[in-house]
Amino acid sequence: MTEDEARDWIAVRFGADGMARMERFVDLVVAESEQQNLIARSTIAEIWSRHVVDSAQLIPMADSAGGAWLDIGSGAGFPGLVVAALTERTVTLAEPRKRRVAFLEAAADALGVSERVTVFAGKVEALDVAAVAVISARAVAPLDLLFAGAANLASKDALWLLPKGQSARDEVAIAKRAWHGAFHVEHSLTNKESLIVVARGVARRCKS
Repeated sequence: MTEDEARDWIAVRFGADGMARMERFVDLVVAESEQQNLIARSTIAEIWSRHVVDSAQLIPMADSAGGAWLDIGSGAGFPGLVVAALTERTVTLAEPRKRRVAFLEAAADALGVSERVTVFAGKVEALDVAAVAVISARAVAPLDLLFAGAANLASKDALWLLPKGQSARDEVAIAKRAWHGAFHVEHSLTNKESLIVVARGVARRCKS
């Protein structure tokens, strides 16, 4: 996906308001990347495809799962702050690094979504929130560790949306040793070699 195609994808699906918010967000990320390593410098020239659409493509996947959204290891706000900016969802961003927490709080305010966004300054294992409907994590940790850290925060039918690289199927196979649920893998819109793990009903297997 080219940068022009990525911008068009956002404009068609989220309209002028969504496009304006993403343009503002991109400006914020690029500016802050001069102060801290929010995203790899090599990806700044492709920020719309590599980060914005790569995050926003999760939104239609969650249409059937209404409710609060938890994003683990939010970093620069991909995908959690993109979700908050392009939807009306309540979103919790779990991020342990203090400088990134400060950026996320400032960006949420600049985008006009701070009333619906909570930035938790710590690891997700220490988070205490009501059960959430959707959980995302983008290139944070292996699946089995993500499930171990956040399964207690998920509603019974919570939807997990976990962008991965080519290792997705291998990670699913490993996770299934300790966790059961409905798992499948989707191809990313932005890179045919990137995969997204989609899971529901995730629960730890009983030890025999």
